[in-house]
Parts: sequence; structure tokens; C-alpha cells
Amino acid sequence: MMQLRPYQRECVDAVYQHLRTRDDNPCAVVPTAGGKTPIMATICKDAVGQWNGRVLVLAHVKELLEQTADKLRAVCPEVPFGIYSAGLKRRDTAHAVIVAGIQSVYKRACELDRFDLVLVDEAHLIALEGEGMYRQFLADAKVINPDLRIVGFTATPFRLKTGPICTPEGILNTICFEVGVRQLIRDGFLCPLITKAGLNKADFAGLHVRGGEFIADEIEALMDHDRLVEAACGETVAYARDRRGVLIFASGVQHGEHIVRVLSERHGVACGFVTGETPLKDRDAILGRFRRGELKYLCNVNVLTTGFDAPHIDCVALVRPTMSPGLYYQMVGRGFRLHPGKQNCLVLDFGGNVLRHGPVDDIQIATADRSHGPAPAKECPECQALIAAGCATCPQCGYCFPPPERQKHDAKASEAGILKGQVTITHYRVEDIRYSVHAKRGAPQDAPRSMRVDYRLGWQEYQSEWICFEHEGYARQKAVAWWRCHSRDPIPETAERAVEIALGGGVAAARGITVRTVAGDEFQRIVDYQLDPLPQAIDLDSFGSYHPDEIPF
Repeated sequence: MMQLRPYQRECVDAVYQHLRTRDDNPCAVVPTAGGKTPIMATICKDAVGQWNGRVLVLAHVKELLEQTADKLRAVCPEVPFGIYSAGLKRRDTAHAVIVAGIQSVYKRACELDRFDLVLVDEAHLIALEGEGMYRQFLADAKVINPDLRIVGFTATPFRLKTGPICTPEGILNTICFEVGVRQLIRDGFLCPLITKAGLNKADFAGLHVRGGEFIADEIEALMDHDRLVEAACGETVAYARDRRGVLIFASGVQHGEHIVRVLSERHGVACGFVTGETPLKDRDAILGRFRRGELKYLCNVNVLTTGFDAPHIDCVALVRPTMSPGLYYQMVGRGFRLHPGKQNCLVLDFGGNVLRHGPVDDIQIATADRSHGPAPAKECPECQALIAAGCATCPQCGYCFPPPERQKHDAKASEAGILKGQVTITHYRVEDIRYSVHAKRGAPQDAPRSMRVDYRLGWQEYQSEWICFEHEGYARQKAVAWWRCHSRDPIPETAERAVEIALGGGVAAARGITVRTVAGDEFQRIVDYQLDPLPQAIDLDSFGSYHPDEIPF
């Protein structure tokens, strides 16, 4: 008999407690690959064996139906169950437990007769309003049995446009149990994820949004550019050299075919390809070869986001942007499953999705009042204060944020951790350095200024920092520490004095810098320098005064 994991047992108990003490319908939130199916199988076993009830399990793809049937056989072989699915060529109606595809049964509630309990897998697909298939079937089922109880299961308890799936007036009303990605990774039940951003970054600013998602034709036209496809394929092959199973999400059929062709012709890599139009027999054959390891690479368009179980996947390439946090999560979630010899799953994000939605264990859900715009707050990278997004200078430590234009035109995508708090350390060679006095735009003439240091790392690629000699408290302390590492001259009292010394050769030049990025933080920070030897202190009186237009760069 299958032994439930501790959190799975807690979930089962939470569902029972809710059904006993409340009269509405609960939802349980369990991450992708966290084992929702054994939980549902256990509930089916208890409902039939202990309470003499009848249960219907609803899902929307045949892979989920097959998984549920397999788990029912393992958990409760004594419980008679049937399958109702056109795709599986079964139409059982008289069993104590029926596993059914919603597309096959949504008009046939009367044919299936009375149920006491309905379990809905991927419950976020239940429409909040209107006449969707789930709503139609459940409404008819409640006519047959007004006391019918419904339990939802999902990894993503939110919708793209309408927010939470549990509402007082909805079909599902309350989350009764929730376990997070981070906890399951910590406890060894999910595979750790690491991430890399694409070096060649598409400009997503020109994409339009319709119905809460990027317009499909625009996505494909953008991502199907030769340069982007060739770069993504090259990086994927390089990063996945020691990986065993690579799952690629393309932006459209033409784009997917382009990826498969480049992988084959330029890299000698065989890659399977499935779309919604792939004949079922061909699709099953391709997926079988991938699961058996005969194909290392598998590219798909909108078909392997839910229900696809290939535990050996240790690299997921997102070669498509999405505005949907649920879709982003489902794509990444294909790599969560554990497998012998699998240390982690590498997520290659060529669509800017990690930066758009946040780490996968702390996804930021856009609300109706701000759509998909910027977050209403940001964190100061120097003192960690949370301040209004529009602030150019931190009111607590005086840190000056980079102007939007500089961030917008960076040529290289910064790497973002796929899990909140995940730290990425990157070393850069510095090609040039610029020192300047920086004053907040619109600030009074006597407002504190800072010395801005811009490090050029490559073509149109910069990393900047602000050294706040004229500020007080923590910002001044940081400036003093910075100066003592870089110069033998006395600590300057003004930004202008600091720039004079720097331009006069009194500051050690950085030949390299080390940048620390924490997933969930908006800004990177410099944590180490590879400096030339400290220069001797200089005589400023013989150097002259600082003039902004005299700075060489």
C-alpha cells in the first residue's frame, strides 16, 4: 500500500476537517510534482470504504486521468473504479469511483448518475463565471444531488485576469490546505531549480496584451527572429551538455519548427516536436521516446504544461514570454519531479518570465488595479528599505536609483534566481570606469550629492554604484568603507572632492567586479572588486578643480 508523505496526510486531514465543519467547498494547494494524485486516491478510498459514498474525479487531459487511475490501483486496489474518457476509449458509468475527462462528460451528468463527492484536478480551470464545461457539469450534478460536495486541487490558486480561484460566491470558496514549493524542496520532496537568463535578450516592450496575455502572433513574430532562435539554441545546447532531458517551450508552431531545425542543422541534435495538431498516435510515440531517453530534446507548443510526467527532465527552456503567472509556473514545474541521479533542474529563461513574475516560490500576481505594470514598491539595495516605486532616492539612506533609461537599454539580460532568496554571483571584467557627481533631479541646491561610479562591462552594458559622502548614517559609513579600500587619500567630505581625487588618479581602478543578485530583489549590488594597487596620495592643489564636461569616457 502506498504510504503518504507527511504533508499529503495533512492535506487529506484538512479536507476532511473542512467537509465536517463547513458547508462550502474547499480547495487544496499542492505544488506541481508534489503528489496531488495520491491525496485524491486516498480520499476516494476513504469515501467508498468508510462512508459508502460515490466519487467522481474530473480532469481535463488524458495524462491526468491515466495518472489517477494508476494511483487508484496502487492505493486502493479493492475499490472498483471506472474511466469515462473519449481519448482513452472508455465510457464506464456504474462504478463507485469514476475518473472522467471534463470534455467527455460535461453534458452527461444524468448519464453518470448521483455522486456524493467530486474531486477536480487542476481546479484553477473552473471558470469564475459564465457557462464553462466545469460549471455546466457541476450545476447539473447538484441538481441530481443537492448535497454534493466539491473539492478542488491545484498548484496555482489564481487566474490570469480575475485573481484568486476561491471566492465566497464561486464554486470553490476557501483554501483549506496549502504547502509551498520552498518547503517541499527543503524537505527533499521536490527537485531544486537553478536558472540562467538568455544572453541575447528580446525587447518585449512592443508586445500588446489582449485578454490578459500577450497576443500570440506578436509573440511568435518577435521570438522567431533568426538571431534569437540561433542564440537560444546555442545556449541551450551548451548549458544542457551534461543534462539528460531538455523540455523546450516554443512561442508558436512556426517558431517551434525553427528551433527544431536549428538544433538539427547547426548542432546535430535530434529534437522531438509536438503541438496541439500532432496526431495522437504520433504524439504518444514521441513522448514515449523522450521518456525512455531515446530523445534528449523535446520541443512543444502549448501541450505539455499540465499532466505531462517525465521525472528525468533536468532542463526546461522557456523560449516564450507569458503574462500568465499560472502558465509560467506550470512550465517551470515540469522540472520539479525527483529522479535518480538528478541533482537539480536548470531553467533557461529566454522570455523574461522570472523577472516578470518573480521567483517561482513567490510569484507576484498582478491585480486588476495595476494590470501587468510595475510593482507598487521597491527595495533599496543598500539598506533594504521598502519604498514607493517612483522614488529616485532612498529617503532612509540616500541611495540613488539608476534612471529608467539606463535599465531599459541594457543589452544583456541579468540573471534572476528561479527561487526566492536564491543568490547568483557573477564576475565581470571592467573595460572602463566613469566618475561623476550625482544630484537628485529637482532637489534643492544644498541637498546631499553622491559620487556616481559607472563600470562599463561590455557594449552598452553597465553596472553603477553611488558613494554617498555627503549623507549621514549608514550611507556615509558605506562611503567611508568604500574609500578606504580604494584610496590612500583622506576621506573626502563632498562628492565633488571625491571625483577630483578619482580623476587625478588617487583611486585604485577596478579591473573586475563581483555582482550579487538575490532572486526577488529588483537590483543587483557590487560585493567585491579586483583592484589595481592603491596609488599614492595625490596633491589636489596641483590638479585643479572638477568640471563635468572634462570627464574622459
